[in-house]
Amino acid sequence: MDPDELRQTFRELGARVYTALRDGGLEAGLLVELACLVEDWTVSTPATRELLERRTAELTAADVLRLGGALLDEVNFVPTYALEPALFAELEEDLKVVERDLRATGVTGTLRMVIPDWDSMGMAWVEFDGAFQGNGIPPGAGGVLNVADAAQEAIMEVIWRAWPVCPVHDRGLYTEAENETAVWRCTADEGHTVAPIGELPPPS
Repeated sequence: MDPDELRQTFRELGARVYTALRDGGLEAGLLVELACLVEDWTVSTPATRELLERRTAELTAADVLRLGGALLDEVNFVPTYALEPALFAELEEDLKVVERDLRATGVTGTLRMVIPDWDSMGMAWVEFDGAFQGNGIPPGAGGVLNVADAAQEAIMEVIWRAWPVCPVHDRGLYTEAENETAVWRCTADEGHTVAPIGELPPPS
């Protein structure tokens, strides 16, 4: 099996294990199949070793649930937006926070989160008035900070000027995490925080 086929099979098996673990009905055989695939990829984890060293018939329902969760964690499996719509819903909520700043600064236009057909990776993109710019957001990489970065690039592509700007220094702002809060920062005066994302003041 070539690397591309291996990755595709891993995604498909991982999705089946994730769905069965989430919805109930995970079977030991499916889990062992995924463990074999992971080992074929020359990746050995505590969960794969336990699954392959023990007889499948000996695995209890509790063992299967425990090992299913452990294996997905160990191989860093992240469900797609289609598989876990709640991940996309979270991005939409984060985008609403960014949109408050867009409206506060007087910018009009349609801002939305989409998964375009042309993205074969299934990433989410911020679209502003039909335009895309920058990079998509893969599942599991959301949060207000990343959504604000993506939105900023899409918005500036359309309005052809820096957005947002510091109300004091008229400089373009950038995003940063400050004490676990996503904020807009200005580079002037050795750098200062203007406002948390979603709380920009309207122009005076």
